Amino acid sequence: MMRFALIGCGKIGKVHADSIAAHPRAELAWACHPREQAARTFAAEYGAKASTDVDTVLADLSVDAILIASPTSTHVDLITRGVLAGKAALCEKPIDLDITRVDACWEQIKSENPTVMMGFNRRFDPSFRAVRDRIRSGEIGRLEQLIIISRDPAPPPPGYVAGSGGLFRDMTIHDFDTARFLLGDIVEVQAAGGNFISEEIAEVGDIDSASIMMRGADGTLCQIVNSRRCAFGYDQRVEAFGELGMLTVENLRPSGVRFAGGAATEVADPYLSFYLDRYIPSYRAELDHFVTAVETGTPPEPGFADGRATLALADAAGESIRSGRVVRPGV
Repeated sequence: MMRFALIGCGKIGKVHADSIAAHPRAELAWACHPREQAARTFAAEYGAKASTDVDTVLADLSVDAILIASPTSTHVDLITRGVLAGKAALCEKPIDLDITRVDACWEQIKSENPTVMMGFNRRFDPSFRAVRDRIRSGEIGRLEQLIIISRDPAPPPPGYVAGSGGLFRDMTIHDFDTARFLLGDIVEVQAAGGNFISEEIAEVGDIDSASIMMRGADGTLCQIVNSRRCAFGYDQRVEAFGELGMLTVENLRPSGVRFAGGAATEVADPYLSFYLDRYIPSYRAELDHFVTAVETGTPPEPGFADGRATLALADAAGESIRSGRVVRPGV
C-alpha cells in the first residue's frame, strides 16, 4: 500500500484526495495545509493525520510519496524538499512561473535519480489517449494538422489571474502538454491574444483569449484556441488530421439522449460545464499511473522534463505576442 502525504487541501487537493481514497493500492497518510482547520477537516474525512508543518510530514519514514496541490509559488521548494527526503512526488502544474527556478530545482535534485511526475491529467483522458494511440498505429497516416480547442465556461476571479502567471502558464499549459503528447516536440510558436471578456483581466496585464500556431519537429502544424469564456459550457475538443483520415474528440454531455420535435431537432443536453465534471476519470488514471510507476521503479510520464518543456512553450507564446514574431522555444 503506497502511503501519500497531500500538501495543499484546497479544491484540487480534494480531487487528489478522492483519487487516493478510491485507489486500491494507495492511502492518504497525511493532510498538510497552512491553515490547521483545513488540514484537520481533510484528515478527518480520509482517516489521515493532520499537520501545518511540511517538515513533520517529510520526516515520516512510512510516507512513500507526496502529492503537491499547493500554490505554484511553493512547487519548486516542495519538490526539492520531498525528493531530498526520499519521497516520490506528483506535482500539480506548472513547476514554477520562472524557468530559471525550474532549472535550478533540477540541478538540486537530479543526482537523486528522482521520481517526479507532473499533473498534466489530460494525457490520461481516455479519448485523448485513444487519439494518441491511433495516431501512433498509423491509422490516419502521417499527422499533418492538429487542432486543440480549450475554452473555460467563465473567467476566474481577477485576484486569481493576478497571481496565476497569465493565460499561457495557467490555462494553455495543459494544451501545450496535450500538443506534445499527441505530436511530440515543438520547434516554432506564434501567438496572438486579445481581451474580449473581462476588463479586470486586462487591468492585471493578462489576455483572456488566444490563438497559437505551432510547428512540430517533424513539420506537423498545430493550432491551439483558448478563451476564458464559453456560453455553451466547457469546450474541450481535439482534431487530428492526417493523410489517410481524421480523428476527433467532441465535447462530453451528461447523456447521449437527443430530442426531435416540431420546433427543433437534434436537441441534446448541455456540455459538461466544469473541469471536475469532464476530467475526474483522467485524475484517477493519472494517480494509477504514478502508483504503478513507483511500484515498478519506472519513470512516470509526464515527468519533470515535460513540465519544463510546457513552460518553455508558454514563455515562447508570451514572447511571440510581445514581439509579433515566430519564436523557437528555449531548450
